[in-house]
Amino acid sequence: MSDLQTRILDLVKKHRLAALATITEDGKPWARYVAINVAPDLTIRTATFRNSRKVAQVKNNPEVHLTCGYDGNATTSYVQIQGRAEVTDDQRERHGLWNDHFKAYFQGPDDPNYVVMVIRPYRIELMTDASHQPQFWTR
Repeated sequence: MSDLQTRILDLVKKHRLAALATITEDGKPWARYVAINVAPDLTIRTATFRNSRKVAQVKNNPEVHLTCGYDGNATTSYVQIQGRAEVTDDQRERHGLWNDHFKAYFQGPDDPNYVVMVIRPYRIELMTDASHQPQFWTR
């Protein structure tokens, strides 16, 4: 794993909330906050409802954008993530992502309304307070 990938991973793990933008059916961007889980390969997962607008939007256009890292401090590092998303109801994915916080929304990891959105980044821009110049990771 490269130093840049490690720094991106550490930043995203620290900030478990991201703004996720999708494209609506009429071609307009739409953003909302989502709780995220990131893997060492920078694949991002988020839980969602099967019949949510974001699921319909991703099925129509899998291109997504996430922003995360800002904590109110003007010198905070943050990332901009471009990726492709897919929605899965794979049992392994659902059980792997499941945590007790989801109980407020779903009956359990086998709830038919619970699905996982898997986002595979292909470009990540890391902006740090030290350089004021973005660094780019690409897949």
